[in-house]
Amino acid sequence: MIAIVDYGVGNLKNVYTALKRLDLDVIITSNLNKINDAKAIVLPGVGAFKDAMENLESHNLISCLSANVKKGKPLLGICLGMQLLFDKSYEDGLCGGLEFIEGDIVRFSNELKVPHMGWNSLHRNKNHNLIKNVADGEYVYFVHSYYLKTKNYDDVLLYADYGVKVPAVIAKDNVFGMQFHPEKSSDTGIKLLQNFKELII
Repeated sequence: MIAIVDYGVGNLKNVYTALKRLDLDVIITSNLNKINDAKAIVLPGVGAFKDAMENLESHNLISCLSANVKKGKPLLGICLGMQLLFDKSYEDGLCGGLEFIEGDIVRFSNELKVPHMGWNSLHRNKNHNLIKNVADGEYVYFVHSYYLKTKNYDDVLLYADYGVKVPAVIAKDNVFGMQFHPEKSSDTGIKLLQNFKELII
């Protein structure tokens, strides 16, 4: 079973539908016992970083997620959910994140159109089973005003060009992230979710 974490700021139904289409056993939940019992966790998210962290705290989910990550359980963060995996964000003032991977979430330059919204192509930084069968130049759908400034670029599997190299898919041990919306990214998004499925079954 895969637990999609419901903490009040997620595009839950589309993520649920995309994973069900891959014949996965999926639930949407904020129940700590169900999250602990799950084989893998998906952390979606839409909105502001600080609000999301406050919601995770109010649902007592931060310690739950941390304990599961420490046990080695696969965790996939999507869009804002990916950003929450890192140390801190500068969105609406400094706010600490989950600190699963080193890096900061920073705003795009004012010289760029913000948010970075729409289809953009992916480029490979390193090989990993999470991105197998994804060719250089395939397109996915982004909507975000802040991006990851990573401490270790070796954590980046795929990136997009938008004035800077924007980390698009990241992986460190059992923690994974996708800055774009795979559930809205047509065949490429489904391939990536299929790869995630194969990592956890």
